[in-house]
Amino acid sequence: MGKNEYEVEREATIPASRQAVFDRVVDFHRWSEWSPWEDIDPAMHRTFSGTESGVGAIYEWSGNRKAGAGRMEITGADTPSRVEIALQFLKPFKASNTTTFELLESDGATHVTWRMVGPKTFATRVMGIFMSMDTMIGRDFEKGLAQLTEAAQT
Repeated sequence: MGKNEYEVEREATIPASRQAVFDRVVDFHRWSEWSPWEDIDPAMHRTFSGTESGVGAIYEWSGNRKAGAGRMEITGADTPSRVEIALQFLKPFKASNTTTFELLESDGATHVTWRMVGPKTFATRVMGIFMSMDTMIGRDFEKGLAQLTEAAQT
């Protein structure tokens, strides 16, 4: 990661199999079970296209000012250990990021590392004056990992 990029990373150990966690991450239809952003706008418009899950699956959203609009596409999936997603924000600001989920199983639990890397754009630099990207996005990642923990245990 260079000085013109930011990185946000959070980790959690989930008491569930790696496959159970992977299945919820690699399928955008299942993100409603755990994504920290699903409840931001109850009227948010969602579109699924491409493959059903895995590489080529696409999820697009458009919502209120807080939810914004964007697109995610799974660009890599190594069953059941890694998922890579190209993430594009369209509103309230434009940004392109790479998000990865690394899953390591040990003693019946799964250690999840959720990482997002993106360029420091004008918008992210301005927002960084008030609050770091790590603080802003990190809170969402923490909430999402807690909800993923609950979902993977059902």
